[in-house]
Amino acid sequence: MEVVVLTALGVGGATLLGAIIGFLFKDISHKFSDAVIAFASGVMLAASIFGLVVPSIEGGGKYALFVTVSGIMAGALTLNLIDRLVPHLHKMAGVDLEEHKANQMGVNKVMLFVIAIAIHNLPEGIAAGVGFGGGDVSNAIFIAGGIAFQNIPEGMVIIAPMLASGITPRRTFIYAALTGFVEVVGTFIGYFAVSIATAILPFALAFAGGTMLYVISDEMIPETHEHGNERVATYALLIGFCFMLVFDKIIG
Repeated sequence: MEVVVLTALGVGGATLLGAIIGFLFKDISHKFSDAVIAFASGVMLAASIFGLVVPSIEGGGKYALFVTVSGIMAGALTLNLIDRLVPHLHKMAGVDLEEHKANQMGVNKVMLFVIAIAIHNLPEGIAAGVGFGGGDVSNAIFIAGGIAFQNIPEGMVIIAPMLASGITPRRTFIYAALTGFVEVVGTFIGYFAVSIATAILPFALAFAGGTMLYVISDEMIPETHEHGNERVATYALLIGFCFMLVFDKIIG
């Protein structure tokens, strides 16, 4: 249980670390930002496949493929519904998130964006908790590590829009911290839910994998390909993916 607590704090703290970096480097270039987000995409892709989808298939029994595919699609559809209920800032306002122009960004729209980030953090936290609930600590650490690496750039990108809209640095930091806290809560939800009902573990693993795959495909990769840095983003994604393969080998 101590490991779960430390992991929950680490996963949520990674968002906080990203927020601190966001305060220090408010005017990073599109190219660097795209490379960082693409690297995080590769990290999440490896974590979702090898840490969630593959274990789901291996533990799904006679109907493993059906359970895993159903879980992946259920996870993706759940986040699709969330996207419809809480649209992202750049889709609502029709502006680039990194332009940071106060006259183009109302406070309400910025806060809706931050809320959307927080909502998406919940299933990521659940994914980390599900891994520990299944009893495979090394695999759980692999999943949590991938999520934590992804949370750093995510924490970075929410700082500048809030500051540009006129929100004070103190409130900006608090809101960023709250998005990370949501992930801490999700970790405990996933851990206790699977610990109580281990029979749902294969589906829960696939569900968590589906949510991560959805975020990668629907949000992260498209964002890195919007500014003419497709080649850099592609290699950064591959590096992130390979990084997690090495990480998995080390902890395995």
